[in-house]
Amino acid sequence: MPSNDARTLLKIAVPTAGVGAIAIAISAAVAGGKGALGALVGTVVAMFFMGLGLLVLERTAKSLPHLFQMMGLMLYAAQLLLMVVFMALFKDTTLFNPRSFAIALVVSTLAWIAAQTRAHMKAKILYVDPDSASQKGEKAEKTGPKS
Repeated sequence: MPSNDARTLLKIAVPTAGVGAIAIAISAAVAGGKGALGALVGTVVAMFFMGLGLLVLERTAKSLPHLFQMMGLMLYAAQLLLMVVFMALFKDTTLFNPRSFAIALVVSTLAWIAAQTRAHMKAKILYVDPDSASQKGEKAEKTGPKS
C-alpha cells in the first residue's frame, strides 16, 4: 500500500476507532458486558467493510479511472446492503446485545464516511498532470483559436 493511501486510511480509521470506543463504553454502561461485546463487533464489522471498500475504490481509481464515480456509488450501496444483511442475521443472537451491535455499526459507519469525506477534501490531489508536455521535451501546442 503506497504511503499516501496508508496516510488516508490512518486519517479515516483513527476517528472511527475513537467513535467505536465511545460506543463500546456507553454500551458497557447501559447494557453490560454483552452490550460492550455487541458494540465491539459492530465497530469491527463497520471498519472491515468500509476499509475493504476503500481499498477496492483506490485500486479502481488507479486502474480504471473512468469507472471511479460509478464504482464509488455502487460500492457504498453494496456496503450498506451488506451491513443491513449482517444486522438481520444477528438480530436474534444471544452472544451479544443486538441493539448495541446495530447502534455501534451505524454510528461507526457514519463516522467512517464523515472522516473519509474530510480526508479527501483535505487531500491535495492533482487532477491535471502539470509535466505531461515537458516530459517529452516538446513545447506544448496551443489548441485554441488563433488571435
